[in-house]
Amino acid sequence: MIMIQVLLGGITRLTGSGLSITEWKPILGAFPPMTEEKWQIAFDKYKEIGQFKHINFDFNLQDFKFIYFWEWLHRDWGRLIGIVFAIPFLIFLIRRQIRKEMVIPLITLFLLGGLQSVIGWIMVKSGLNENDIHVDHVRLAIHFLAALGLLCYTLWFALKLLVGPHEFVTNSYLKKFTGWLLALLSIQLLYGAFMAGLKAAVAAPTWPTINGYWLPQHSGKSWVNDSINVQFIHRGIAYLLTILIGVWWWKAGKVNGSRLFNKTRFLPMLMVLIQVVLGVFTVIYSPHPKALLWLGAAHQFVAMLLLMILVWMYYLLRSKTFSPGS
Repeated sequence: MIMIQVLLGGITRLTGSGLSITEWKPILGAFPPMTEEKWQIAFDKYKEIGQFKHINFDFNLQDFKFIYFWEWLHRDWGRLIGIVFAIPFLIFLIRRQIRKEMVIPLITLFLLGGLQSVIGWIMVKSGLNENDIHVDHVRLAIHFLAALGLLCYTLWFALKLLVGPHEFVTNSYLKKFTGWLLALLSIQLLYGAFMAGLKAAVAAPTWPTINGYWLPQHSGKSWVNDSINVQFIHRGIAYLLTILIGVWWWKAGKVNGSRLFNKTRFLPMLMVLIQVVLGVFTVIYSPHPKALLWLGAAHQFVAMLLLMILVWMYYLLRSKTFSPGS
């Protein structure tokens, strides 16, 4: 459900739907407008912000309903995640079917989910004015990375419940290597969010060069706010990650690992190659909205898979031999 929520967030961004709902009502906002009059009121509020005045000024009510749907679905899916978590949690807690050491991490998980919705609203609010036409891309990146952090926290908790010590692999070098890969991937995901927030792919829909150049022509511009520079960094880290994961795969092949590790150590290499191909096609076809929507969503999905697989490997690897209670 968290992965679907992240994808819905990406679709919401790619369809330009994120500013369609101009209010934050955690409870009452669960239902869309039920009458034409209420739809018109919601549309009139949208007309007051810069995105409508500068970009979507030709929208009619049906156009507005389309973008409203994606933002509403994104918000309601978040509410549904909370319900799906909270009700079983309370039932299991009352029945004493949850071990004591699991309670605090599970409550933490729930609170992190709530915090994510707050971060989402802070992000949306940054675009609800007469000047901006999109949400702030830095706040978008924070929202995205917080969602991935929640995903990794959930995965790590699940691994602790599902994977036994006999599947652990003791290799200090590979453990550290995986940690550095995760750090580099985190920077790459940050710049991926900048790409989405700035619509940077459209600024240079070419490959392997960037509009005919190998290096940015305006190096004095910001490496966070300039579309060309952001795309240059995103591409560069992608190439570097591919090389490093290739080295990791070669090193992992020499490790006498557990059955689970041996069966899954090829996955990081497979995922990063798929991700690079999807990234190239996303950039090339970015001027075409429908292609960008599907390729962008697929690119984001594989990015999540790559992150989860590296977290999986990091969990299996140990710097020292596992002992009970460690």
